Amino acid sequence: MCGRRWRARGTDNGGGALICERLALPEIVGRLLAQRGIGLAEVPSFLAPRLRDELPDPMHLRDMRPAVERLVRAIRDGERVVVFGDYDVDGATSAALLLRFFAAAGGRASVYVPDRLREGYGPNAPALLRLKTEGAAVVVTVDCGATAHDALGQAAEAGLEIIVVDHHVTEPLLPSALALINPNRLDETSPHGALAAVGVAFLLVVALNRALREAGWYAGRVEPDLMQWLDLVALGTVCDVVPLTGLNRALVAQGLKVARRGGNPGLKALAAVGGVTSPLDAYHLGFVLGPRVNAGGRVGAADLGARLLATDDPALAAELAQRLDGYNRERREIEARTLDAAIEAVEAGPQSPALVFVAAEGWHPGVIGIVAARLKERYERPACVVALGEGVGRGSGRSVPGIALGPAVIAARQAGLLVNGGGHAMAAGFTVAAEQVEALREFLAERLGDGLDSAPPVPELAIDGALSAAGAVAGLIDHLDKLAPFGAANPEPRFAFPGLCVAHVEPVGTGHLRCTLSDLGGTARLKAIAFRVAETPLGKFLAAARGRAIHVAGHLRRDDYRGGDAVQLVIDDAAPVEG
Repeated sequence: MCGRRWRARGTDNGGGALICERLALPEIVGRLLAQRGIGLAEVPSFLAPRLRDELPDPMHLRDMRPAVERLVRAIRDGERVVVFGDYDVDGATSAALLLRFFAAAGGRASVYVPDRLREGYGPNAPALLRLKTEGAAVVVTVDCGATAHDALGQAAEAGLEIIVVDHHVTEPLLPSALALINPNRLDETSPHGALAAVGVAFLLVVALNRALREAGWYAGRVEPDLMQWLDLVALGTVCDVVPLTGLNRALVAQGLKVARRGGNPGLKALAAVGGVTSPLDAYHLGFVLGPRVNAGGRVGAADLGARLLATDDPALAAELAQRLDGYNRERREIEARTLDAAIEAVEAGPQSPALVFVAAEGWHPGVIGIVAARLKERYERPACVVALGEGVGRGSGRSVPGIALGPAVIAARQAGLLVNGGGHAMAAGFTVAAEQVEALREFLAERLGDGLDSAPPVPELAIDGALSAAGAVAGLIDHLDKLAPFGAANPEPRFAFPGLCVAHVEPVGTGHLRCTLSDLGGTARLKAIAFRVAETPLGKFLAAARGRAIHVAGHLRRDDYRGGDAVQLVIDDAAPVEG
């Protein structure tokens, strides 16, 4: 009913049975591991990720040593350090992590986050020069700066020392900086290019803390416990949609344990305004807490997220969380209107089989990244969305595994098609002159695929397997939990339920539908809910399906509302039973 083709996510080719036999795991766990490409030797570390096994020596990264030496001197001499952040969750968590470390280690640090609409993305020369005149000795850019040649060049000429902590793809020629720490530098040999910026920032903190210890700085001070800030690392990693494998998986798994202790007042306040009552998991980070942190940079004040996550004042945290919650409601309304218009534009004209690309006047630049992500999910291909205004387009793109969007955007800038732009494999941002939009579309389509095709894209829904209503029990969710945390490269399992009867359906909340589904014999029942579907084809189909057999697809969750061992299906799509 959502216009998506249901497609099997993959086959295990017998690998699942081998995993189950050798490691005494439930059949469904072995099958899901195999479908995700997890080999037999990798299974133990995947199911029980430990930071001690995955965390590398931070000094393996280029420029880590000069960055650490300069920051040790800044802390020792009481110099003012400014953390120059980005306005998304990865940037906010990176900034908050460094602010918390400097405060705990006895340094002087403050934060600066540029306004999305007035200043755009990343370091800009006026802001850097102003920070210099205000007494900043060192500026540390986080989640930005890797391609900011002009701004960093002007800052260097003015005598301001810059340390770049980033993960976006660079060019062969690096900008002027005292140090540029980035696992995705073209001259870097690190195997950790999948890290979010907050993961790179955590490696900097580990190295800096060790250097301070070796220098005797903690002889009369309490050395900070770095593990207490893994909740920030987990939040930024999940929300930046980097693959939850290897080091990232260990950071998130351990960070969730820290987050559940509620030690960060900002995260605690966000959970409260988001109505979270169960222990925090990756879903809560990505879909409840993260959007609220993001909302400040999208439609509100850009630095609210970093300030919220860095404060130890519960009252201030509660106030900032309430403000972000209000901005998030506003963001959802703007996003919904923009997404509807973007889908209409996609399906009204020809699109490349390798890229969905839409542009229009009047779209809010603060939501185009989210809309691009929604289009990417809907059509399962890279998507770019451009908000046009005053002769300039601000664009954002999201990609799918295996197609690197950031390098393509950098190539477009080098080809003279962009004012500026950059990114990493899965996401990119850019500014383009309005008259170059069509040329950019053609360039990216050719770069990413085989050229334009007039056939409309067909969205797909990945299915991990089929279940019966009787199989949807708490014991199954216990098995599925072994594969958590879920995210990029490890999606939450989605199941198809063929031929279930709709025994009951009723509207609840704001546009939601609650259903009771049963097998055709009526012996097994399954509670289900479809969120925000009342006025959609899916919602209308479910509402009219009482007493009929339908096919349903979705995710299984524990039903916290009812407690105990209750299970609920969150419906993603449904289809009529043919014949």
